Amino acid sequence: MKKLLSLLKYALLLGVSAFLMWYALKELDFQKMWAELQNANYGWVLLSVLLGILAYISRAVRWQMQIRPTGYSPPLRNTYNAMMVGYLANLVLPRMGEVVRCSMLRRSDNLPVNTGFGTVIAERIIDMVMLLMVVGLTFLIEFGRIRDFFLGLFSDKYTNVEQSISSFYWVFWVMLGTILAILFISLRYLSRLRKNSYFRKAVNFVRGMLKGVFSITKLDNQVTFWGHTVFVWLMYYGMSLVVFYALPATAGLGWGAALSVLLVGTLGMAAPVQGGIGVYHLLVQATLLLYGVPKEAGMAYALLAHTSQTLLVVVMGVISFMAGFLGRPKAVTVKQSHANASSHEFKR
Repeated sequence: MKKLLSLLKYALLLGVSAFLMWYALKELDFQKMWAELQNANYGWVLLSVLLGILAYISRAVRWQMQIRPTGYSPPLRNTYNAMMVGYLANLVLPRMGEVVRCSMLRRSDNLPVNTGFGTVIAERIIDMVMLLMVVGLTFLIEFGRIRDFFLGLFSDKYTNVEQSISSFYWVFWVMLGTILAILFISLRYLSRLRKNSYFRKAVNFVRGMLKGVFSITKLDNQVTFWGHTVFVWLMYYGMSLVVFYALPATAGLGWGAALSVLLVGTLGMAAPVQGGIGVYHLLVQATLLLYGVPKEAGMAYALLAHTSQTLLVVVMGVISFMAGFLGRPKAVTVKQSHANASSHEFKR
């Protein structure tokens, strides 16, 4: 039954991606778009791919730095391989990659999955902060165009803003009430819950996950860590910028336009569909229209930028998968001191 549900979920998401891609392409002149792609300078696309490689290596180093304060020290090749296989898995089923990458490090370096998942959560929080900074910078520099884009996007989807806001508040209060009820019941019957083996396992899992989340507060070199964070996002920006020069229609766009594309492209890639397919293309094409780029040229840009990076993830992910699973896993060892500390802490 679980396999069937997973298959249906995968098929549904794939169907959504296919529909969005069809919607993005249905009104385009394919001859014009093909002419844009034929006249493209693929040297700039290759440069974008090289910037992507640097970004992935830097992210792997940063993740390794996050893991070390938890008491585990996987080598860089293992963190890199696990991360790339995770990105490859996300192309199959969104958000599955986070579990896959942690499972790989469990196999290669005995890193508990919950602890590894905690470091991934911290990584996502940091990326969210960086994205918010990009949003602020983009609205500051390109306010007019981005405002028009988002107003048009929301006006097409919501005809009654007040109704949407009231619905949001209704959902918020229901969720808050449910959470408070669960907390009240848990506190009231805490003594009984402590005797339940499943509850103890859940508590230990959450503790391990929180250990990974708060590992960022115990880094050996905060400057290097945040330097990698800034470097990664600069590479993302560069990947958006250099592909402009590959097409005659976008070669004249400046760094402000690249910032706008970085923002909407990141939002598109974060959509819960395989690799942001369809969503990324629609958002980027619509954004480039604000800068006077024809639909066909905007779609050609989106295809070049997205396809090149997707192929990079596929190639690097497959290589990392082979390297990771051909390597010999470490023998499972139990850290008695950590186990004893956890048990004593729980008893308190």
